Amino acid sequence: MATAVTAAVSLPSSKTSASLSSKTSIISPERINFVKVPLYYRNVSIGRKLVSIRAQVTTEAPAKVQKVSKKQEEGVVTNKYRPKDPYIGRCLLNTKITGDDAPGETWHMVFTTEGELPYREGQSIGVIADGVDKNGKPHKLRLYSIGSSALGDFGDSKTVSLCVKRLVYTNDQGEIVKGVCSNFLCDLKPGAEVKITGPVGKEMLMPKDPNATVVMLATGTGIAPFRGFLWKMFFEKHDDYKFNGLAWLFLGVPTSSSLLYKEEFEKMKEKHPDNFRLDFAVSREQTNERGEKMYIQTRMAQYAEELWELLKKDNTFVYMCGLKGMEKGIDDIMASLAAKDGIDWAEYKKQLKKGEQWNVEVY
Repeated sequence: MATAVTAAVSLPSSKTSASLSSKTSIISPERINFVKVPLYYRNVSIGRKLVSIRAQVTTEAPAKVQKVSKKQEEGVVTNKYRPKDPYIGRCLLNTKITGDDAPGETWHMVFTTEGELPYREGQSIGVIADGVDKNGKPHKLRLYSIGSSALGDFGDSKTVSLCVKRLVYTNDQGEIVKGVCSNFLCDLKPGAEVKITGPVGKEMLMPKDPNATVVMLATGTGIAPFRGFLWKMFFEKHDDYKFNGLAWLFLGVPTSSSLLYKEEFEKMKEKHPDNFRLDFAVSREQTNERGEKMYIQTRMAQYAEELWELLKKDNTFVYMCGLKGMEKGIDDIMASLAAKDGIDWAEYKKQLKKGEQWNVEVY
């Protein structure tokens, strides 16, 4: 590390003294350690004269190494549109994608963006419902994971899709409560306008490596970002991206009539059997060998050793999206597997997160 020394030199007055610059910069290549004293004085002999030098020494800090992301982060746009000035899109289609006997309705909807809302797979957008709240103020935005690839459902980069569950529940007073934004969205008719903000988020961006192993863990509408991933991997052609790795999707739902985009995923598996694995966990209809309900973590436990071996590789990326309760069950499985190898799962997960290999978006 180079050391810069700036010295102020004081010479005794003399008519015959040699001319010497009063300020001299010297670069010394040696590494020098200094105590925290800003100035020091030293006598130096120049010719026949003894002069006093007052020097201040500073060392250059090493250049900060910029972290290079493993994700498709280059050129990502965030917060182009904000609540005070949202993008006004139009609803192109809105269709229910759960069966009539499913516990709750989930809708797939497509909005126009005309290319003005550039987003990436794994990002989210905000939606502001029409109308005002009980205080007469505009409703606050609600964030939703984008359910389409960057090209959109029509392949022209001019639309964005969402996967939304209608929120309806009974409160402690026995009153039926409807979620403002989810019901606004599920009730939209084609042609209706919708106020959109964003896009936001970098946590769930896809890995750059086209040979990566991508394990996707979803419950319910948490499938949204992974639909975008999988469309890019298997339904689209890109000049700069061709997926040659392994995509493994675990989707947990309560009933088979709640399975979202099932036909799409099965078609992908049929066309790309070597690159796509698909496992459903239907909790109210399936059980494991011990008779336990088949939640997503129960299904994962059937492949526990294989998943653990994958997690030891530096090109395996895990993405989790859905209900917050799913996280603990998955952590419990991983903790028991890690313990067999004498590894503390909590610490190991921190390292995975640091390396962008463990990515979570739960709500």
